[in-house]
Amino acid sequence: MPLSEHEQRMLDEIERALYQDDPKFATSVNVSRIRRRRPILAATAFLVGLVLLVVGVIATQSVLTLGVIVSVLGFLVMVGSVGLFVFGQPGARAAGKPAPSAPGANASLSERMEERFRRRFDEQG
Repeated sequence: MPLSEHEQRMLDEIERALYQDDPKFATSVNVSRIRRRRPILAATAFLVGLVLLVVGVIATQSVLTLGVIVSVLGFLVMVGSVGLFVFGQPGARAAGKPAPSAPGANASLSERMEERFRRRFDEQG
């Protein structure tokens, strides 16, 4: 459901205030938008890899070496796209990244945002 003009203006004002108040957090929120595009990119890459694989199989009929190279390239693109999809998800942890040890680290994003808002509100008042 699209936002009304008034709601969109309010959201824009909140975003501007967030960038002024906590630019580091605002930047991390924008990264989540990029992460939502990764599954689409992974699916597109998978389809490109599949097309390369099929073209490579067809090309083996005329030029064996070229067909094998294109098929292997297509397979590698498909494997890479699956890796992007699996490890590019917002909940996936990067290898070698330590688990958060702070209390409340397992809390949901909304709970952490509420807690951060409460702390700031308490500091101001």
